[in-house]
Amino acid sequence: MGKKMKAAVMTEVGRIDYMEKDIPVPKDNEVLVKVKHVGLCGSDIHYYRHGRIGDFVVEGPIILGHESSGEVVEAGRDVKGLKEGDLVSMEPGIPCGKCGFCKSGKYNLCPDVVFMATPPYDGAFVEYVAYPEEMAFKLPGNMDTVEGALIEPLAVGFHAAKQAKAGIGKNAVILGAGCIGLVTMMTLKAMGIPEVYMTDMVPKRLQKAIELGAAGAFKADETDVAAKIEELTGCSGVDMVFETAGSKAATQQTVELVKRGGIIVLVGMAPEALVPYDLGKLISKEAGINTVFRYRNLYPDAIRAVADGLIPLKEIITHTYPFSEVEKAIECSINNKDDVVKAIIEI
Repeated sequence: MGKKMKAAVMTEVGRIDYMEKDIPVPKDNEVLVKVKHVGLCGSDIHYYRHGRIGDFVVEGPIILGHESSGEVVEAGRDVKGLKEGDLVSMEPGIPCGKCGFCKSGKYNLCPDVVFMATPPYDGAFVEYVAYPEEMAFKLPGNMDTVEGALIEPLAVGFHAAKQAKAGIGKNAVILGAGCIGLVTMMTLKAMGIPEVYMTDMVPKRLQKAIELGAAGAFKADETDVAAKIEELTGCSGVDMVFETAGSKAATQQTVELVKRGGIIVLVGMAPEALVPYDLGKLISKEAGINTVFRYRNLYPDAIRAVADGLIPLKEIITHTYPFSEVEKAIECSINNKDDVVKAIIEI
């Protein structure tokens, strides 16, 4: 019998129980990581409440949490780049490495990816994780595991900016000022794009957006956003529109906000499978639509941006909970949506 660790297990929808599990033994190409911090993601909350996201269905006990970081406590014999005591951020998807998507560099589209906290795979609300060296990224000395855990959502923001071909001289609107909207905004600002506007219906999120440097933040249910953007841009619209709220209404609004020849990036996923959309207006503007599914090849860039002081990642955190209160953290995020921007679990 191996040594034991605690794990926060979702045993049924709406319930987290703490269990003892064996501490994993790292394979030759793996490191054993003492998990230190895990961000609470919207997907964790969705699985907890509904037991599924689209085609991903929870069919038994599962450990949630995929935004994770920790300290290497043991290294397999083939591990060369990491050693005991290193702090790492773990990219939660392990692709097959063999399919056409992986070989072309688009490994986020790998159909056989093993992704933390996505059924049937367990996540990081545990004390220890054995993880492949190539997906565990060493943090520089001026970063800690709080920032390390938030590299995952930041990578989504980086990918969104890349999908928009963001560059100096452009402007943007981000619909949704939650965690993903905020990291997208901070990414754009780090790229030299100061004119980024944000919308949301939660005042605390809008306040956070202004604190982090948004050029304007508007309450979507009280503002005619299209008219406001026309006013701010001289009726031209913006170069880039990012939908990060996962809202049907916001998705439909994107075509009203984008300028002729601009680009729309859909990051959030609306609950409705089919969203009516004004394709005629999109075509008349010759605007493009791009989408985001996770990220690829971006953890090193995201880590470097934080280490260089370009992105104040910790500023999005509003709540921190101990490992013993994972269920409380999830319930608080559900019941106090107006107060919680980003919660993190300290293991």
